[in-house]
Amino acid sequence: MKGFLFLGLFLFFLVPFSSSQLVPAESRILFQIQQFLENPPVLQEWNKWTNFCFLPQSPSLVITCSGNHITELTIVGNKKSPFESLKSSSPQALSGKFSIDSFFTVVTKLSSLKKLSLVSLGLWGSLPAKISRLHSLEVLNITSNFILGEIPSSIVNFKNLKSLVLARNLLNGSVPDLKGLKILEELDLSGNNLGPKFPSLGDNNNNLVSLNLSNNIFRSEIPNGLNKFTHLQNLDLSSNKLVGPMPAFLFSLPAIQSISIAKNQLSGALPGSVSCSNNLKFVDFSSNLLMGKLPACLGSSSSSRNRTVINVWNCLSSTSTKSQHPHTFCEKQAIAVKPPPRTSDEKEQSTVKLGVVLGLIAGIVVVVGAVGFLIFFIVKKVVRNRDQGYKNDSFAFEKNSTLSKTADGGNARRTMRMVSLGLPPYHVFTLEEMEEATNSFDPTNLVGEGSQGQLYRGWLRDGSVVLVKCLKLKQKHSPQILQQHMEMISKLRHRHLVSVLGHCVVTYQDHPNTASTVFIVLENVVNGSLKDHLSDWRKRDVLKWPQRMGITMGIAKGIQYLHTGGVTGNDIKLENVLLDETLTARISSYNISLPPKVGSESPLAGPDHFTSAKEAEKEDIYQLGVILLEVIIGRPINSRSEAEDLKLQVETALAESPSKLRDLTDPCIRGTFAYDSLKTTVQIAINCLEKEPSRRPSVEDVLWHMQYSIQVQEGTTNSGNLSGNQSGKLSGKISGNLNNKLY
Repeated sequence: MKGFLFLGLFLFFLVPFSSSQLVPAESRILFQIQQFLENPPVLQEWNKWTNFCFLPQSPSLVITCSGNHITELTIVGNKKSPFESLKSSSPQALSGKFSIDSFFTVVTKLSSLKKLSLVSLGLWGSLPAKISRLHSLEVLNITSNFILGEIPSSIVNFKNLKSLVLARNLLNGSVPDLKGLKILEELDLSGNNLGPKFPSLGDNNNNLVSLNLSNNIFRSEIPNGLNKFTHLQNLDLSSNKLVGPMPAFLFSLPAIQSISIAKNQLSGALPGSVSCSNNLKFVDFSSNLLMGKLPACLGSSSSSRNRTVINVWNCLSSTSTKSQHPHTFCEKQAIAVKPPPRTSDEKEQSTVKLGVVLGLIAGIVVVVGAVGFLIFFIVKKVVRNRDQGYKNDSFAFEKNSTLSKTADGGNARRTMRMVSLGLPPYHVFTLEEMEEATNSFDPTNLVGEGSQGQLYRGWLRDGSVVLVKCLKLKQKHSPQILQQHMEMISKLRHRHLVSVLGHCVVTYQDHPNTASTVFIVLENVVNGSLKDHLSDWRKRDVLKWPQRMGITMGIAKGIQYLHTGGVTGNDIKLENVLLDETLTARISSYNISLPPKVGSESPLAGPDHFTSAKEAEKEDIYQLGVILLEVIIGRPINSRSEAEDLKLQVETALAESPSKLRDLTDPCIRGTFAYDSLKTTVQIAINCLEKEPSRRPSVEDVLWHMQYSIQVQEGTTNSGNLSGNQSGKLSGKISGNLNNKLY
């Protein structure tokens, strides 16, 4: 009897186990996901013995299985969102090795997934279209990551999707047409940079229960199509740039419970005959441009006693004037933001004009195309005979390449493939070539001199102007040691560096104990330094906020390139940042040391020596923070103590009010920056200037937040929401997509 009882219990436990045992392929996929996410704390206990289908569920991890396949995967990490990470000293995005395309290639192999939630994991990159391969998906939540770019149009292929949450990312551009998501119940795209057009949701999406588009850059009227959303309970459109009248139908939607349309630019008088749904409990339309009296159902009537209504900072006449703007304020602001109406005659005229213009353009395109076609073949013939080393885009060099001389003792060329820098291949020069370039080091070509050597201007045989730095090594080194250092120097070619074009090493065969002389050949950047531009009011006036953000982003990218190669402790100062003719930043002083005792005045060595690479890296970040402050205030900072004082001032102003922070900025940039862009940049500078080096962010973290700042700025410029008279002068040299009122 006991034996039968034991067998029964054994079979009882065995059957559910075997029916939910995960197929091996999906177990391997989970381990791949663990690796892609760089083993976050919530996944660190996974091992080859883990039975995924029987893991206890928690707020941070849910894996649900059905029929030996995963149907739900929820992973919640501890990374902060782009906004929250501004105050973090540690990187919040995954490392540069992460590939979002490869990651979703793996995830989409879980073909039975119905619910996928990847929250606060530091994912970064553009959401790939292949995510639509998850045909069974009902819930997609990728909140609080660093997802960039536009929402892929393939998102509409999720025919079973009920919940789409992409909140608190860095998404930008227009939202794709979502009319195809017929059974969608929840849509949350808040905390991005989406806009300016209001999303197309369809007129018959009766299933939508919650719609959150807050904290974006939507700049249009609220569509009348929302009046058919009979199941809508929660609507949040706050913190956008929505214009036009307040739609009365919103308050009477049968299921509506909560409405927030605060911090927009809605204007006009509220309709007096508004009726409110009995389910409506919360309404916030504060900080708009609304006028007139509150409707009865939103006032102090008996029907609204259990209803919270926030209406401050409009121009309403039926509430306390202490919390309202004067009537004239809303009239003036409404005129400024209201889209100009177009009459039917104007529309017909514009259509005729458009046809004429398009005809002219078509004719011009044909002519220009023919001429261009002819020029293309002429140029192609000429270019074919030139050195194939001149390319366009960034470069890649061969691994394990060496520097060598050709068999006939002539020029040596580094085995290298180049793209996009417009530079010739790295060249090992002879002493004769150096003498020829500098006219035998004629004193009239001497640009500068220091204790370690001289800097000459020179002309290569192709006519290009270069700088030649002469360095006399203070002690004898073996050819192998010198070659190692030259190999390292030869890699210093980047869009945001004054690139090294080549070198020449002169050894003295007859005097073996005499140290060598090294000639470093550098690009010649002729448009002056960033210090020159900030010190001269005429040049400074050219550098509006978008240009300054482009320059500082370039500096950060140059530092990132150096840090990636282990080059730290660089002398990052205004005078060492040169600007070319397109205002592209080029770092001219970076710390690739030659063999010991060369000295620190080399153009490749900063003045300070640090006890560790990490300390040197954090010093570079501090110096970047100083430059950020300098471009904000529009003048050089002369000492570390002055930098600390200014940091305190901007911290205080940031905490107090936008106007206080604006007063600290260079007058030349006022009226050209979005406040959120300025605020983000100020916060980056403050973090970079932390007294404790370990609390300063990495250059990757700085770049993430600078990219966000640029996106905010671009969104404002693209929307045409410029204040002052600068709009015609600003041109975006920066990429991205962002918004906000310009101050």
